[in-house]
Amino acid sequence: MFAGRNVLDWAQVVCAGALVNTLAGLALLTAATFSIIPDADAKADKPIRIAAFGDSLSSGYGLRQSQAFPVQLQKELKARGHNVVVSNAGVAGDTTAAGLARLDWSIGDDVDAVILEFGANDALRGIDPKVTRENMQKILAKLKARNIPVLLTGMRSPTNWGDTYAEDFDVIFPDLAKEHTLLFYPFFLEGVILNAKLNQDDGMHPNAKGVTEIVRQILPSVEELIAKVEARRAAKS
Repeated sequence: MFAGRNVLDWAQVVCAGALVNTLAGLALLTAATFSIIPDADAKADKPIRIAAFGDSLSSGYGLRQSQAFPVQLQKELKARGHNVVVSNAGVAGDTTAAGLARLDWSIGDDVDAVILEFGANDALRGIDPKVTRENMQKILAKLKARNIPVLLTGMRSPTNWGDTYAEDFDVIFPDLAKEHTLLFYPFFLEGVILNAKLNQDDGMHPNAKGVTEIVRQILPSVEELIAKVEARRAAKS
């Protein structure tokens, strides 16, 4: 289209000396070319979308929505200069089996990365660690197939099921992290568990201050996740 117009414009110059028309046409062409730049800028400014995919610990059970893990994490990341959106993909009461069942519709196509937080309800219910491991393997396989980077958070068993159960359960998460070469945060409740000042009255779910402490401790790992997404974007550009 532009080639035909250029031939016509130059013919006008030769035949009629209409140089003004040619310059105007070139100016329009230049403007059209540079109009592409805002689209590139828009892609560069596109926020990194992280889904906090898990159970009540990440969904904010017993808290105002503004106090929940995804909201507090997003606020802190933005304060540190990251252009991110952290969505709440947590459902209270979910086991690893429930998470696996809803993964496809919980993690949308616009998600760039996932913080994977499951296992607490499996441990509380005494679910066979082999079942938990298998479910987590399937979740990770689905995310890998979609090429979504993952920050895996670990969970530990309560002591009431005995040492054998705890040993079998606790190794699930570090084993999977090593097997799949994942970013790994060893224990989601690090620094919060058993601290009455950081937990709600049930002694299991963090209060707002507890969530703030979780965010503070997990933040470096989340920033590693963000860097991974940014590196992938840079490689594609």
